[in-house]
Amino acid sequence: MTYTVFGYGSLIFKPPPHVISEVHGFLKGYVRRFAQKSHDHRGTPEKPGRVVTLIHKEEWAAFSGSDAFPDEDIVWGIAYTIDPAFEEEVRGYLDYREKDGYTLETVDVWGVESNGQETIVLHGVHCYVGRNDNPSFIGSEPLDALAHKIWESVGPSGPNKEYLYNLVEAVRKLAPESHDSHLYALEKRLRALDRLSDLGS
Repeated sequence: MTYTVFGYGSLIFKPPPHVISEVHGFLKGYVRRFAQKSHDHRGTPEKPGRVVTLIHKEEWAAFSGSDAFPDEDIVWGIAYTIDPAFEEEVRGYLDYREKDGYTLETVDVWGVESNGQETIVLHGVHCYVGRNDNPSFIGSEPLDALAHKIWESVGPSGPNKEYLYNLVEAVRKLAPESHDSHLYALEKRLRALDRLSDLGS
């Protein structure tokens, strides 16, 4: 059985090694939100940044009344199939990369046929999910405050805003149907902060 992993965050624009095929598709029943602290990639232990995580729709709805986009429950991404000869190496690589509060689950990946019909294209794909009981989970934050946190944060992997910009660009390219209002609303706010910074410099 092949090892396939679904990327919905940095894995979209920075894929794992030894990929032999990829499928663009989406998940149902989850939301993608900047609801996870990043102590090791896009922030520091003292000043953690924010990165995206997947949260089960019902879990998110239970405590996130301030979400600006409560009815979005489709998450676009890429399912990568790994060369079996390197499965153990890639599993170790991903476990380390996603170590800051993520749990491995299996999901079904959906696609859109030429007639517009939605259908499951891959069953039992592995996916790293940040459950709301993990220590790095921050939950829902007001969009303006969240945007400012992302804009100012920097970690070993680079500026936090670079992560968001790369993710937004990648999601837009996945498919004509792919979108993410949460991402796009944050992008708009970060671009405005960039312009204000340019005017002040």
